Amino acid sequence: VQLQASGGGSVQAGDSLRLSCSASGGTFSSYGMGWFRQAPGKEREFVASISSNGLSTWYADSLKGRRFTVSRDNANNMVYLQMRNLRPEDTAIYYCAARRPFSSGYGYWGQGTLVTVSS
Repeated sequence: VQLQASGGGSVQAGDSLRLSCSASGGTFSSYGMGWFRQAPGKEREFVASISSNGLSTWYADSLKGRRFTVSRDNANNMVYLQMRNLRPEDTAIYYCAARRPFSSGYGYWGQGTLVTVSS
């Protein structure tokens, strides 16, 4: 499956942004999907994930205040990350990733989209 993330940009602290990830070349509805981010000088970290049917979601502990919401549209092969009340520490390249059924890891990655939050 090929993944294409989009929607990043430069925003002010407190703003909202929605990232999109389009998928092609696979059976999208069978993949678990995740969002990860990598801030400058830091390792890539998990942000959120959603089950193949969209009924279950998971978030990084630091984001359980639900500033971020992950969702998906299986009819259109899309997954989204709605980000609210953005903070400068959210500045990072955001990646979407796909996990095959019964796989423990994410085997497919998009190219990333940059989010810059200024104070």
